[in-house]
Amino acid sequence: NAEVFFPFDPESTGYISTEKFQNLLQRHGAELDPHKLEVLLALADNNSDGKICYQDFVNLMSNKRSNSFRQAILQGNRRLCSKALLEESGLSLSQRLIRHVAYETLPREIDRKWYYDSYTCCPPPWFMIAITIVEVAFFLYNGVTLDRFVLQVTHPLYLKNSLVYHPQLRAQAWRYLTYIFMHAGIEHLGFNVALQLLVGVPLEMVHGAARIGFVYIAGVVAGSLAVSVADMTAPVVGSSGGVYALISAHLANIVMNWSGMRCQFKLLRMALALICMSFEFGRAVWLRFHPSAYPPCPHPSFVAHLGGVLVGITLGVIILRNYEQRLQDQSLWWIFIFIYVVFVLFAIFWNVFAYNLLDLKLPPPP
Repeated sequence: NAEVFFPFDPESTGYISTEKFQNLLQRHGAELDPHKLEVLLALADNNSDGKICYQDFVNLMSNKRSNSFRQAILQGNRRLCSKALLEESGLSLSQRLIRHVAYETLPREIDRKWYYDSYTCCPPPWFMIAITIVEVAFFLYNGVTLDRFVLQVTHPLYLKNSLVYHPQLRAQAWRYLTYIFMHAGIEHLGFNVALQLLVGVPLEMVHGAARIGFVYIAGVVAGSLAVSVADMTAPVVGSSGGVYALISAHLANIVMNWSGMRCQFKLLRMALALICMSFEFGRAVWLRFHPSAYPPCPHPSFVAHLGGVLVGITLGVIILRNYEQRLQDQSLWWIFIFIYVVFVLFAIFWNVFAYNLLDLKLPPPP
C-alpha cells in the first residue's frame, strides 16, 4: 500500500489531494475489494478539506477503523455508487443471512458493507448461545427435581435454591447475578429464550460477544439491584433484565435511525417485539400480585424488567450506535458509565443500611 500511496506524496506529509487520490483509485481500483473501493471513493468524494490521510487509507486496507476515518467518511452527503448489499445477485444462503443480519442491526450502508467484508463467523455468537443453554439446563434440572415445569415458582421448595435472589439473603452477592438461571416456569423461560436468541444472536454477530455480553450482564445486575431498592420484600428470578436490556437497546437504535434502517418489515418486527415484551411483563406483574403459594413471601418481582430497559436505552444504545468504534473515545459513553456506577454504589449502600433504617418486615429466609 505504501508503494502505491507515497509517489503521490513526495514530501512525506502523510496526505495527498483528493484529486490525486481519485487518480490513484482509477489506476489501481481493480486490485481492491469492490466494497473497500466504494468506501475509498466515498472518502474521496466527501472529504471537505481536499486531502486524504494515509493512515485512513491504511486503516481501511487493514480492516481497522478510527474515529477520524469515520468522521471523514460521514462528512457531507456522500453516496455509495454500487448496488446495496441485498441487491447483489448470486448469493449463497450464508451470504444472504449475513447480509440480512447487517440490515437488521446497522443503519448505514457503509457500515453494512464493512461488516460484511470483515465478518468471518470466528468466533461465532457463543455468548448468547452458551447463556441460553445453561439457562435451559438449570430449568430442566429444577423441573425434574421439583417434578414441576409450569409455574415452578409456586413450589414450596423453589426458593431454597442457592441461585435465587432473596431479600433475606441479599448479602450473598452472587445471587444478584445467578438468579438469571432460575425461571418462574416454562412460559417464563420460553419468552426469554426466544427473545434473547432472536435479538441477541444477530446483535452479537455484529457487535461481538464483549459488547453484547456487557449489555446483558449490566441489565441483569441493574435488574436485581432495582428490585432491592424499589421492591424490597420480593425475590427475583429469570433473565428478563438482560433480555430487556438487549431488546430495548435494539428497538431504540431502530427508532433513532429509522430512515437508515432498511430491514424488511421493520415496523412489523418492532410491533411483534413490543407485544411479546408487553405480554411477558404483564405476566410478571400478574404473578407478583397474585396470592403467594408460600406466604408471607411474595412471588418474584417484575421491577428487574424495568432495570433492564433503563440499561438498554442508555448504555445499550451507545454500544449499538457506535459500530466498531472505540467506546472510550465517546463522551456520552463515559457519562452513562458514571451514572451506572453511581446507581450500583447507591444500591449497595441502600442494601447495607436502608433495610434496617426502614425497619421492614421481610419474609423469612427460605
